[in-house]
Amino acid sequence: MPDTKFFVRRAAVLGAGVMGAQIAAHLVDARVPTVLFDLPAKEGDKSGIVRKAIEGLKKLQPAPLAGGETAALVQAANYDEHLPLLAECDLVIEAIAERLDWKLDLYRKVAPHLGPQAIFASNTSGLSIASLAEALPPELRPRFCGVHFFNPPRYMHLAEIIPCGDSLPAVLDGLERFLVTTLGKGVVRAKDTPNFVANRLGVFSMLATIANAEKFGIRFDVVDDLTGPRLGRPKSATFRTADVVGLDTFAHVVKTMQEGLAQDPWHALFRSPPWLARLIEAGALGAKTRSGIYRKKGDELRVLDPVSGEYVEAGRKADDGVVAILKLEDPAEKLRQLRASEHPQAQFLWSSLRDAFHYSAHHLQDIAHSARDVDLAMRWGFGWKLGPFEIWQAAGWQQVARWIEEDIGAGKALASVPLPAWARDPERKGVHFPAGSYDPAGDELVGPSTLDVYRRQLSPDTVLGAGRAALGETVYENPGVRAFSTGDGILAVSFKTKAHSISPDVLNGINRAIEIAEERFKGLVLWQPEPPFSVGANLDSLRSALAAGDWQGIEGIISLFQKTSMRLRYSAIPTVAATQGYVFGGGCEFMLHCDRTVAALESYVGLVEAGVGLLPAGGGCKELALRAARESKGDLFASLKDYYMLIATAKVAGSGIEAQEAGYLRPSDVVLFHSGELLYVAKQQALALHEAGYRPPVPGRRFPVAGRTGAASIKGQLVNMLEGHFISRYDFEIGSRIAEVMTGGDVEPGTEVDEEWLLALERRHFIELLGNSKTQERIAHTLATGKPLRN
Repeated sequence: MPDTKFFVRRAAVLGAGVMGAQIAAHLVDARVPTVLFDLPAKEGDKSGIVRKAIEGLKKLQPAPLAGGETAALVQAANYDEHLPLLAECDLVIEAIAERLDWKLDLYRKVAPHLGPQAIFASNTSGLSIASLAEALPPELRPRFCGVHFFNPPRYMHLAEIIPCGDSLPAVLDGLERFLVTTLGKGVVRAKDTPNFVANRLGVFSMLATIANAEKFGIRFDVVDDLTGPRLGRPKSATFRTADVVGLDTFAHVVKTMQEGLAQDPWHALFRSPPWLARLIEAGALGAKTRSGIYRKKGDELRVLDPVSGEYVEAGRKADDGVVAILKLEDPAEKLRQLRASEHPQAQFLWSSLRDAFHYSAHHLQDIAHSARDVDLAMRWGFGWKLGPFEIWQAAGWQQVARWIEEDIGAGKALASVPLPAWARDPERKGVHFPAGSYDPAGDELVGPSTLDVYRRQLSPDTVLGAGRAALGETVYENPGVRAFSTGDGILAVSFKTKAHSISPDVLNGINRAIEIAEERFKGLVLWQPEPPFSVGANLDSLRSALAAGDWQGIEGIISLFQKTSMRLRYSAIPTVAATQGYVFGGGCEFMLHCDRTVAALESYVGLVEAGVGLLPAGGGCKELALRAARESKGDLFASLKDYYMLIATAKVAGSGIEAQEAGYLRPSDVVLFHSGELLYVAKQQALALHEAGYRPPVPGRRFPVAGRTGAASIKGQLVNMLEGHFISRYDFEIGSRIAEVMTGGDVEPGTEVDEEWLLALERRHFIELLGNSKTQERIAHTLATGKPLRN
């Protein structure tokens, strides 16, 4: 394959099981038409197995499909009738069951049909890529490799690329570019060893956790309370993760380690515990069968007691003293106290961490090209906040190494093999440095990939210890925002508040940044280095002003909010919102008023004010009413009602694609799959608008509203919902006020108004709702619980 641009016009996925179907879903989300293959059905439509899998994608949660229309891009196929379609595919991914003999049989069948340009990849989670390559003709092997997605493929950031001995560098580079930019993945190139990097270490960590839980007598639900967010891990922690992955899948990966790693010093650990084997035999496979380590009995969640084999009431929590240790900010003191404590839960945690450090150090040279790849693989593939080497280095390399060696000598570790010499080097301070991360194979520091695609990531993921200077030169800063130059004429603005909520400091900061941008820059980008984009207005400060009775101050803040939105719309320079994560309330309103939005796929967009008893008053009602007027083709009400429902139901789009389908994003806005590229693409959009001779919209233009007739129609539908007990009386009140604003108030249908007219209606109805005790109850309940109140 020549070293030219690799472009995937069409892809194929072989295998329509859970993983294959979801890989196909992610491909079509990225607008890559995909042929999904499976065995021919024995009866009826020969592609019936695949059609059933495609329908199943629409029901899965979390949703593998990011939009309502993307499933149509998946073409159902079977191996009997449709193999010639493979010749049209630039990328073919095999994702059938983890049986080497089955995979080899399939390879012999499909190889003659692959096009001369196609990359052929296996999504195996741990089988030898070299062994798989042996079934391929010699001319295909240079275009063959492993590409291991993690489940669920849409949401898990990691993708491992595993070359075979013949894989061409150009093939691997082309595939990596595609995975990064088109599919939004964090790529780690793994060595061809059983289970590669993330599964090798992640499954070992789970097995070590299970073994230490048994040793110290820790209940499964307590283990999950200890090894979830308290330890910097996902909420699913250990045993819930096994349920989510599937106990049969987990057991299969363990078996792969048992069979393929006979010389591993920890080999005795690579077995499924008896309780796991019993669950699998009984068909209790975890979340997919609604019964596994956890199961529900009525409304009660129960957890397995591995000793009795019975389910007991779940919900036990970690000891308060151990939790207090985990809350310590100093990593060295945290590990010291865990190791020194005599509490079984503390000993369990220290032992589990120690064994993960020990295993990672021993096998680093075998499985990865640097310590950086190990830590990023665990963060991206298993959701760890920090990888094992990052935790070790942060806690003091030499001290932790001595503790590990002492435990090995005392027979406390899971294996007696010593730490490798490089890890025991008395001069070693860690494995991550600004110059790169340590690779014991070459006894050198290795920097991040220099592949051109990574130049698009202006604020890339990095590892603790590698160092990273603040992005750009700070031009302006206040307690709410930092505005910095990107170096090519664009001013970027990031919020400094918790969850990037919008406070008066944020509002004043944006206004000042716009002034600076108009004087000295070509455009302005609203961008956050980490999600969310914004959870909206700071409700706590709003409640404080309410408690003080400062109505004048509240109205002033709302006016400033609206002024800020309008300045984003009418400034002399182009404005671009770069969104990821929650884009709620006021954050959504800012986005709506920018000239362009670049939204990460995982942007969850919504005007959610109705959930706390309010309505959007930063220009959100006005903006969607304006869009309805401009999009209407003779029937303003028909255009308006869908926008009205977005606000009245506090509808949150589940992806950037869904936000575009709903109308939060315009057809001209960009949905991007890799959030690390947001700033790069957003500033390119701003520069393009500038270079095209940007002129802001003309302010003061008038547009028609639906008037009192439109409001009456909406209220009539609300009455039906109220009488049917679908909404509460206060929901009716809020919905009626939203209708009043969006239809322009007490005016004739078709009356032309300007934006200021609707903004004034927003302010008035917002203030009146805020003064209602039921809205105040909703705000208090949301702040206390994080959940909406229906009163």
